[in-house]
Amino acid sequence: MAEKPAITLKSSGLRATIEPDPFQDGAFILEVDGTPQSHVFADDPGELFFEYIRRIGHVLDQVGEPGQPITAVHLGGGALTLPRYIEATRPGSRQQVIELEQDLIDFVREHLPLQRNANIRIRYGDAREVMGKLPTGLHGNVNVVIVDVFSGARTPAHVTSVEFYTEAAKLLSPQGVLIVNVADGPGLAFARGQAATLQAVLPNVIALAETQVLKGRRFGNVVLVGSSDDSIGHWLPRLLAGGPHPAKAVEGAEMKQFIANAPIVLDSTAIPSPTPNKTLFQISKK
Repeated sequence: MAEKPAITLKSSGLRATIEPDPFQDGAFILEVDGTPQSHVFADDPGELFFEYIRRIGHVLDQVGEPGQPITAVHLGGGALTLPRYIEATRPGSRQQVIELEQDLIDFVREHLPLQRNANIRIRYGDAREVMGKLPTGLHGNVNVVIVDVFSGARTPAHVTSVEFYTEAAKLLSPQGVLIVNVADGPGLAFARGQAATLQAVLPNVIALAETQVLKGRRFGNVVLVGSSDDSIGHWLPRLLAGGPHPAKAVEGAEMKQFIANAPIVLDSTAIPSPTPNKTLFQISKK
């Protein structure tokens, strides 16, 4: 068997690999520090696999008119799964990707090239710092900001605070949405805090996840969607119907119960997301 491509990232010292998905022809998995970060169908970027990524994809499908170009900012690059998806499903979209590890993107693009002529600008550096330096022409004109920042298996503290979300929200158009991937375990203390914090900035917040995850019974990903536009609540029937199943959504009065007394996260109180058990990511080989 050929050795899988691998690189030790200069900034973090973490090891990244790309290997074929053992169960799906034409698909590849990017792992960083043993954690699956991205899944890419190289010849069909309009297809998504990871559960939470599919949920985000369904949200993206609801933005604006179907198939029409959008402006998107991605905080966190990985294998560029969602930029590829937007380009495939909304040709002509303008996209900005901010990624800390330039050698990771170089590694990904070498082994999993982007679509030809895709309008995807990649900027390098800390997500929060570089976001604050984006062109002023983007402010108030971005349809979607996606926050999917991980160092290994954890989200860094400085991209979880109300100050951070306030800066991110400045990019959004009046109907724009801020999408956040939150990884958390039983009890969902971190996810509840993130929901409270996002709602302090954008009044309309919904949460999407696998049912047992959203009930706080096991570790997994919760997708939070925030907007100044209350029409996002009308998306829920389509988002739930789109799966993956079983799925649960929280909004309105139920969101208030979900947040309960979770405190709004400040820069001074922010902590990284919880560390998942390594066995969560084990993949059986053929």
